[in-house]
Amino acid sequence: MKRRDFLKQSTLASGMFFVPQFLKAFEQLPNKTFSNKKVVIIQLKGGNDGLNTVVPFNNDIYYQQRNKIALKQNDLFKISDEVGLHKSLKPLQNLYNKGFVSIINNVGYPNPNLSHFRSTDIWQTASDSNEFLQNGWVGRYLDHTKGNPFSAIEVDDSLSLMLKGETQNGLAITDPKMFYNSMRAPFFNNVVSNYNDVHLSEHNLGYLYNTMIDAKSSSKYIYEKSKTKSSSAAYPKNLFGKQLKTISQFINSGLETQVYYAGLSGFDTHANQTNSQARLLNTYAESMEVFIEDLQKNNAFNDVLILTFSEFGRRVKQNESNGTDHGTANNVFIMGKNLNKQGLYNNLPNLGDLDKNGNLKYEIDFREIYATILDKWLHVNDSAILNKSFSKLGFI
Repeated sequence: MKRRDFLKQSTLASGMFFVPQFLKAFEQLPNKTFSNKKVVIIQLKGGNDGLNTVVPFNNDIYYQQRNKIALKQNDLFKISDEVGLHKSLKPLQNLYNKGFVSIINNVGYPNPNLSHFRSTDIWQTASDSNEFLQNGWVGRYLDHTKGNPFSAIEVDDSLSLMLKGETQNGLAITDPKMFYNSMRAPFFNNVVSNYNDVHLSEHNLGYLYNTMIDAKSSSKYIYEKSKTKSSSAAYPKNLFGKQLKTISQFINSGLETQVYYAGLSGFDTHANQTNSQARLLNTYAESMEVFIEDLQKNNAFNDVLILTFSEFGRRVKQNESNGTDHGTANNVFIMGKNLNKQGLYNNLPNLGDLDKNGNLKYEIDFREIYATILDKWLHVNDSAILNKSFSKLGFI
């Protein structure tokens, strides 16, 4: 293949992948035996209002600061004498009552950043707020374990920073059949047939070339494996429901992937928050209910841990547009079959002790949650992946 032809046609490849590299070649052997343990990460994108999700319905300050958007007791289902969950989360009540849900409050990090993009980067890379990393914590997990090319999958068109490592990356896949068929295009076959082309060993070309080799070598396995198990569960007919259905198909088929990532957008509720948040939380809860029931029916839920986070919470005081502005600490939902700490993991935020900007003070560093998952669930060296040591929590 001529060098200029490769460059010309590689526009197709870069447009399809959106990211420069996925993982090391499929043929490489991992140095870590595959574990059945899986982590499903869900991001509520935009900064979900945690205070109107996990609600202190007996707290006078809550109602004083949110006289128009505070939720009344009939807008909730109670999980204690002091705390209720937004009624849109009602589909999760049965799971909560079974002990499958742990709610960690006051999660954040020192010197919080209120930019969506920057705070998302911080959560995805597990960096300090003044530290800029080019790889994500899941990407570094892939680097550390040297697993298969499909050890982490994001169900999206493009790959987030979270799944990008220094030497290995995750795959971005929305549909396994489409992914497989795209890898069978004549261009990719032509590239692969020119394995010994000297031009393709040059740094930039070799980087993209390896990307295509890795993706192509993974696509057939993912497609063939995933089609062995189709789901008959009635997932909600929306993008998030489709993402979870794809993940359940991967998990229930026995795909050797350990980390999945998906997201639900729209939580930047600066105006008229009440209706939009209710709709979004209902989309989340209905889809999660079907997803977990689907895993249970296929005897797969025991080995799945689900983490739901948002890049930040909202300010305690409502704004003049009946919404909320960017805040700091927030709640995180952990779901699983055998949680050590079920229900409320810790106390709700102290609304009488805010920072100088009127925001919640964090109690738990989000990287403590990551460290716990890495150490206790995935059984790897968390400090090597997170670049420092963090305390472990007791939810698993």
